[in-house]
Amino acid sequence: PAFGLFIFTIARDPLRIIILIAGAFFWLVSLLLSSLIWFIAVKASDPQDERLQKGLLIFGVMFSVLLQEAFRFLYYKLLRKAIEGLVALSEDGCSPISIQQMAYVAGVGFGLMSGAFSMVNLLADALGPGTVGIHGDSQLYFLTSAFMTMVLIFLHTFWGILFFHGCEHRRWWEIAAVVIMHLTVSGSSFCNPLYVGSLVPSYLLMAAAAAWAYLLSGGSAQNLRRFLLCKC
Repeated sequence: PAFGLFIFTIARDPLRIIILIAGAFFWLVSLLLSSLIWFIAVKASDPQDERLQKGLLIFGVMFSVLLQEAFRFLYYKLLRKAIEGLVALSEDGCSPISIQQMAYVAGVGFGLMSGAFSMVNLLADALGPGTVGIHGDSQLYFLTSAFMTMVLIFLHTFWGILFFHGCEHRRWWEIAAVVIMHLTVSGSSFCNPLYVGSLVPSYLLMAAAAAWAYLLSGGSAQNLRRFLLCKC
């Protein structure tokens, strides 16, 4: 999905490509910082204490989500400054790209890097040793992981639109909603290997975030209703 979003909506515009790469870089930095903190916490704790290690894993996931959203806010502030510079340099006093377009491209950048790391971890597991499901575990690991990667890419795209809109109009409850949805989706992964417990809530939240982002981007509620009812 990220490849399709990039080809059809971003690839032809050099400015959008720059914004996407910068967004992916911001997500990567947030992941590196959260991974470093989690690694230090694990090394400083007792590795034999399973309850503590599980607690540290939950802490690491939640902290990573909060750090990602903090970097999304920093990226918004950076792009806001960039728009002011573009307006000052343009002859007609208009920016060549709107904040809504920046929000979309930045969201795709976050989702692209998130999906890339998810696939790298998946491919690393595929190398072995052993075979998935050989001890009675679910054999749907790779399939559900692919679906989870896809939903995260789309969610980051929609979250980018919602988050930037909340920052632009000072609607802090929209920002809080994005953080809560991100925490919910990440937290649902602890339901695995009961994959229904993570996939179903994630896809429901994706549908809600997609509809919300569509309306905030100027879409018509009537058109959305006709689409949901499959009416031409």
